[in-house]
Parts: sequence; C-alpha cells; structure tokens
Amino acid sequence: MRKLVLFAHMSLDGFAGDADGGLGFLTYNEELQQFADEVVKTVGAPVYGKNTYHLMEGYWPTVLNDPNADEHSLAHAKWVQEIPKIVFSTTLESADWNNTTLIKDNIAEEISKMKAQPGKDLVIFGSPGLAKSLMNLGLIDAYQLTLHPIILGKGNSLFDGKAQLSNLKLVESRTLGSGVVTLHYVNQ
Repeated sequence: MRKLVLFAHMSLDGFAGDADGGLGFLTYNEELQQFADEVVKTVGAPVYGKNTYHLMEGYWPTVLNDPNADEHSLAHAKWVQEIPKIVFSTTLESADWNNTTLIKDNIAEEISKMKAQPGKDLVIFGSPGLAKSLMNLGLIDAYQLTLHPIILGKGNSLFDGKAQLSNLKLVESRTLGSGVVTLHYVNQ
C-alpha cells in the first residue's frame, strides 16, 4: 500500500515560505540536493496544491528546451514531465500539464483509492495550504522535512494548529554540513 508523504522545507520556526511565499531562506547546496534526489526516488506521483502546481508547470517544461540547462536539471525536468502528477484544487478549471490529474472534491476518498494502487508513494511537494488541509483530515502517513537553520518570524506556516493529533515515530534524521537537519517521521 502506498503512503501519502509530505516533503517540505521549513524554517526553525515552522514556516514553509517567507512572507511572500518565497524560498530564498533555503540553505540549498549539493548535499541537500542529494537528499532531495533520494526522496524523489520514492515518488510514484507528485502531489501539488494549486499554487505549487502553477509554479512547477510554469518552470519545469521550460527547462526541457533550455540549451543552458545542466544535466541534473534536465533529468529532473524529464522525470517530472512524464510522471503521473496529481493536483488538488477546488478552483482550478483544468490541469493541462502532461500526465496530470485534477481532483476537486472527495479528497479523502480519492486519496484512499490512490493509496490502494500499487507503486511508489504519493509525495506532496511543499504545497503548505494543501498539506495543512490533508493534515486536518488525518491523511498524511509520513513527513520528510528539512529543517533550515533560520528563524523567519513570519511567513507561510506549515502547521496551523488544526491538524489532528498524530503520534509520530522518528525513523531517520541527519545533520547536513550546512546545519540543515533532515527528519523522517511516520505515523505510529
């Protein structure tokens, strides 16, 4: 059975984006890229909320035609272009990016159906609004978080105090040279 996993970067004070939703605070380097690549290997379908979907759809297809794209970016662009993608939104009229399914309602039922299918995990990439909604419904099975050594003070919170009580088990953690801590939790 597949799991629904949240993969998110966050500041020490729990923000998944700055006040403008930006990720400029990330301590992104080769070591963190390697960690992200490990997570990507577990993905059967990326899961996005509307805003993250628009960001991904607007960026990755352009890399495919960029003669200056590095090998890693090009490989990721090809992967994300072809893999089945899922976007949850009640307001999007359509999701036209290659191999994308739009889910507008019956979220818990649709996720249960997808979890029952064979294959790799369903992984939410960032998408803090969607992540909070899915936490509130008790649907997230595991958390792959990167905790960055910065306090933003304000921004787009990953947790809003409405999530269901979840007893989590830490299955792995690593401290990267940059001070970023990777945390892998599963529901008990």
